Amino acid sequence: MSVCAAVLAGATVLFSSPTAWADFVPGGEGTASETQVDGGQEDRTVSATAGAVVFDRSNNGSGQSAGPVASATNWTPPACYYAPKYTPEQLQKALEPVWQAESTGYQWDAEQRDKYVNGHPYKDFNKEKSGDGYWWDSYVTDGREGDPGALDCTKPPFWVDTDDDPPADIPQAITPEVLAQLAYAEIRVPSTEVDLAPENATKVNLPTWAWLDGAKFKPVSVTASVPLLGVQATTTAEPVSVEIDPGTADAETYPASGVCEIENGAIGEPYAQGKADETPPCGVKYLRSSGDGSYQLKATVTWKIHWTGTGVDGEQNLPDGAFGGEQDVVVQEIQAVNR
Repeated sequence: MSVCAAVLAGATVLFSSPTAWADFVPGGEGTASETQVDGGQEDRTVSATAGAVVFDRSNNGSGQSAGPVASATNWTPPACYYAPKYTPEQLQKALEPVWQAESTGYQWDAEQRDKYVNGHPYKDFNKEKSGDGYWWDSYVTDGREGDPGALDCTKPPFWVDTDDDPPADIPQAITPEVLAQLAYAEIRVPSTEVDLAPENATKVNLPTWAWLDGAKFKPVSVTASVPLLGVQATTTAEPVSVEIDPGTADAETYPASGVCEIENGAIGEPYAQGKADETPPCGVKYLRSSGDGSYQLKATVTWKIHWTGTGVDGEQNLPDGAFGGEQDVVVQEIQAVNR
């Protein structure tokens, strides 16, 4: 199925304001290369345009403590990509001043004129195809400007007809899968401070129950779309487990692996009266006092990440992500009573 021929009505393309895209569509007034967040909001929960791509973050995690997930592998979302950038008239407006300045050298300028003006292979910037396609060019993913991968997109502008897919030999060209990967980088998940019982201070050799607030740890998602092409992808992150690191070797975890799996929509179980003699399904037992200080307990949540998009059947997997947080735990000696 041609991603360019996909019907926009069949995709879930959500963004907050029709003006958000206006400055970036080829033929508009903007540069089609910067990121703009609508409404003057500084957080990352609103919709925004980044080059040709529109991000809808309305179902994303929010708050000051929210952060991006780190891939469990060496994989990272693309640092650059190709997408529509120019109409024929815009490309002419972009290239001719460069040629006239003669700063790139006569030979390069002549080769460019031959390519885009003289019919080898394009004639007069493809103006005869105005409205039937766009010149595609490279974009650098927001926040990845200094990444070595940002230099991977070196191809000069190339033409793609409206009813055609981008060339197969350009892996960074926008497709639903690339959109899903770009949305992955926009995912924000809540901090991973766990609830503990006892709450303020625990005792040596006393099982401490740990659990996560179910209201915070729900699936989050970001939708990335290219309205010009009628394609979109939604990337979703779902919490699946939390790994407890007590912050000291003098401790035991429940379970012994330290990994608490999600069960019935919850990670861990809140402590309730009458359970003092029970083993917590998720927690820790400290074997030594923290003295005058505290231990740094770290809780790292693993998020299963998948996506759906235009022309794709079923959910497609992306590498799991992780996000952790630390908190102080005071551990006291049990005071003996002398009679």
